[in-house]
Amino acid sequence: MLAAYARNVNPDDPFAALSVGEIEPPPVPEGWTRVELVAASLNRHDLWSLAGVGLRADQCPMILGTDAVGRTEHGDEVVVYPVVADASLPDETLDPKRTLLSELHPGTLAEYVSVPARNLLPAPKGWTAAEAACLPTAYLTAWRMLTSRGRLPAEGAVLVQGTGGGVATAAIVLARALGARVYATGRTPERREKAAELGATPIEAGGRMPERVDIVVDSVGEPVMEHSVKSLKPGGRLVICGATGGHAPQVDLRHVFFKQLEILGSTMGTRDELVELLRFCAEREVKPVIDSTYTLADAESALRRLASGEAFGKVVVTRS
Repeated sequence: MLAAYARNVNPDDPFAALSVGEIEPPPVPEGWTRVELVAASLNRHDLWSLAGVGLRADQCPMILGTDAVGRTEHGDEVVVYPVVADASLPDETLDPKRTLLSELHPGTLAEYVSVPARNLLPAPKGWTAAEAACLPTAYLTAWRMLTSRGRLPAEGAVLVQGTGGGVATAAIVLARALGARVYATGRTPERREKAAELGATPIEAGGRMPERVDIVVDSVGEPVMEHSVKSLKPGGRLVICGATGGHAPQVDLRHVFFKQLEILGSTMGTRDELVELLRFCAEREVKPVIDSTYTLADAESALRRLASGEAFGKVVVTRS
């Protein structure tokens, strides 16, 4: 079957480790279900895998991809929940053995993908497969950051750091739909303008805020930490899901203890949270922001678009 996969890992040149071509279909584990790919969306996780972050050379070849909409043997379109963990836990994201598709198990950038049967959810009615494929990683991550982790109050205020990335864009869209006042930083005027089109008040990187906020949504890390902490109101929450700009920031703890701030980590979301997200998006008519769409055969171009840093919203791959 056709797939985009890590042939090996290469920290110096991740694309040297990428192959797009025919690969033997992996066996379907007992209790799992195989679905035919309709659409998948890309994440930074795919680039990190090629670079050897979270993926070892001895695990290769490994099919990339965490997000997908597939078609069952009965013709139903389903959203793939990408977390493989102990389903008996109240929060499977806290399972120390949890893993995402494309880490221990083959991912979604292939003509067919296999997952545990419970990991398949009905796709939203009236959505394209490309739209629904954007939800399981970036939008689910943003949803958890705003709700169960960030505890966004009614008519609260949110600062989103680093406009343009998948999680940041999702956070703007979802926070606005939740009724929040949203501020968003962007490194260029063009990205700030696009954030404004989504309903956010644009802020220059590190710029002065019109008000202090209840929540800061951050996937950037080190370069924005000082601004994030200073932007929070007393009792506010900095929710971090990544560190694309660096992982070792300096923190002025005087702001943290005097203002009684919370600094919270957040990773993905539960299956139940994905169900909530799908229902919320359908009820509020919230649609993901898509930057561009490629075919599976052109997955390398799609990954290079993501790696360029120029994408605004999700990069999507369709089977044909």
